[in-house]
Amino acid sequence: MAVNQSVSKRRNAGSSGQEGVKFWDKIDARVMTVISFIVGILFWAGISSFPQVGAVLVGPGKVAQAFVSELQSGSLYSNISISLFRVLCGFALGLVAAIPVAFLMGWYSLFRNIVEPWIQFFRTIPPIALIPLVIVAFGVGEGAKVTVIFVASFLVMVITIYQGVRNVDPTLIKAAKVLGATDKDIFFEVVVPASFPYILVGVRLGLASALTTLVAAELTGASAGLGDMIEEASIYFRMDLVLLGIVLIGIIGFVLDRGVLFLERKLTGWQEVRKS
Repeated sequence: MAVNQSVSKRRNAGSSGQEGVKFWDKIDARVMTVISFIVGILFWAGISSFPQVGAVLVGPGKVAQAFVSELQSGSLYSNISISLFRVLCGFALGLVAAIPVAFLMGWYSLFRNIVEPWIQFFRTIPPIALIPLVIVAFGVGEGAKVTVIFVASFLVMVITIYQGVRNVDPTLIKAAKVLGATDKDIFFEVVVPASFPYILVGVRLGLASALTTLVAAELTGASAGLGDMIEEASIYFRMDLVLLGIVLIGIIGFVLDRGVLFLERKLTGWQEVRKS
């Protein structure tokens, strides 16, 4: 009798656990995102209610007021568009340069032995350390800002894509050679498709790196942009504007990342892509 009761309890516990998993699985990921957002806002509001913290970390209400004020003045549109232009230009140039360099590194050992040490060397240097050199070379115009973002995104993407080329399953290459494929066929029909998911991962990482470098890039004498808005607001201790700029950069990054993730799921449907 005792054994039957024990078995029954275990079954009930197992079934209740399965029901709990099924319940959470039924909740849409977008609903969970909204819940997470609401919880984060409430936590932010609660923390900012303390006087010691609220002097620096102002509440979401004041940030919303600053958003409306900047929106009505028209300066917010200008700052967002200028910063987005710099990010996308630097990122696009980095992607165009990273793809061929990464494939050459992965395909030709001579090229890899020459180039990889330099990429690894510059990868350890923060992009902000290059600002004095960039200012001397390009002045304080748009070229300097795009260059800093380009360097940061290029170094991240080239390493990620290179790893994708190196991690191509050797069995696929051997099978293609057995079937009589030439090196050109193997490269374009096996290596490139197998590396494509890594290219998209590199794009996501490159966009994130470009955005994290934006504020540093706009230290090169910018007169507009979100980074300039944050820097100028910090001088006058306008913490609402500082947080507004930080939040906007985060939102832009989130939207761009989700857009690339959507393309990744559509373009790599033939592979098993882990949901993020």
